Amino acid sequence: MRKILMWSITAALAGFLFGFDTVVISGADKKLQLLWNTSDAFHGSVVMAMALWGTVIGALLGGIPTNKIGRKHTLLIIGIFYAVSAIGSGMANDPITFAVFRFIGGLGVGVSTIAAPTYISEIAPAKDRGRLVSLYQFNIVFGILVAFLSNYLLNDISENDWRWMVGVEAIPAVVYILFVFTIPQSPRWLISKGRINEAKTILNTIDPNQDVEKIIQGINNSNDNLKHENIFMKKYRFPLILAFLMAFFNQLSGINAFLYYAPRIFEEAGLGERTALLSSIGVGITNMIFTLLGVFLIDKLGRKTLMYFGSIGYIISLGLVSAAFYLGWTGMAVPIFLFLFIASHAIGQGAVIWVFISEIFPNHLRASGQAFGSSTHWVLAAIIPSLIPFLFSSIGAGTVFLIFTIAMVFQLIFVKFMMPETKGITLEKLSQKLENKYQ
Repeated sequence: MRKILMWSITAALAGFLFGFDTVVISGADKKLQLLWNTSDAFHGSVVMAMALWGTVIGALLGGIPTNKIGRKHTLLIIGIFYAVSAIGSGMANDPITFAVFRFIGGLGVGVSTIAAPTYISEIAPAKDRGRLVSLYQFNIVFGILVAFLSNYLLNDISENDWRWMVGVEAIPAVVYILFVFTIPQSPRWLISKGRINEAKTILNTIDPNQDVEKIIQGINNSNDNLKHENIFMKKYRFPLILAFLMAFFNQLSGINAFLYYAPRIFEEAGLGERTALLSSIGVGITNMIFTLLGVFLIDKLGRKTLMYFGSIGYIISLGLVSAAFYLGWTGMAVPIFLFLFIASHAIGQGAVIWVFISEIFPNHLRASGQAFGSSTHWVLAAIIPSLIPFLFSSIGAGTVFLIFTIAMVFQLIFVKFMMPETKGITLEKLSQKLENKYQ
């Protein structure tokens, strides 16, 4: 179990870089707009959102290398993307060059949402799978916290402090690349490629007491005569719908819009720049604490129960934030409500999404299914944050958060009537159960 834990942590470090890369731009947000004198529309849709469009492309295409060259080698490529992006964007002298390098980092983020959860779900025992895959989400929020803290510490250290903010990511990226060399390939991927002896060696390393031949036979049985299948076939419609709705509601909560623009939102609520950056660190700490709680509970209470907690918390917190902006509440009211929002996300959608999507597709289609769910997630994650500066200046922050609140009422309905529980079931049995449910 110790080896599985170490391999899972290493793969999950892709999530740390995901979180850091996604949020570090928030500290440079207004500085870059002033430096390059760009309009709200250009700044939001190009400078700020280009990484997210890279993420969309990475999520759409990430299933290809994950299947072709394997989960491990794909994780290695992700680290290289992050390192190149950090160095290039830190050295950029114009908004287009900056956006190009941020796009490269976005590719890393998109592919990581496929390769890392897929890898961990395929090496993890069924009873521990939720906890181990959710280490990816924990690392995302840890990366977010470190990015907020880094932005706070690097703010005003020089005239070009934004270069340090976005460039420092190269350090953890290089460390991650070195760690990935130490993990093996996924045994399920090796079996799908006919490399049975290599898979046997890794399965025996995972657990010397398990019946390796029986496991390989079970995996082979689930793969037989399925090489020409795809996730859009009628019998896989139910998991496809589940993946779409899980990703859809994740972004309709407004989580990425908030993380990208946390300092700006706090300033809209009447806090000064320094206090806004400090409040962002509070967001990161809250996120990490409640993600840890979600990691602890996901295999005990199950995925569905955590989604109930998160959905109800979303509705309460987002409703309060909307009311605060409508009624003109200032000071610490909005940060407190947003901390509740982050806690609700962390214990619900944050802890569940990557675990759930990595579980519901059969072995031979897992990377493709993960790619579909991730690309749905990231298309919305690119569109929504890019609209935030315009929406805040046109319809107002109160209306924006009201829309998010209404969307979360529909998420609660989805959890109640559609979402199945997946805890404690082997991947092979689970895919058969969902296929039978649709039929």
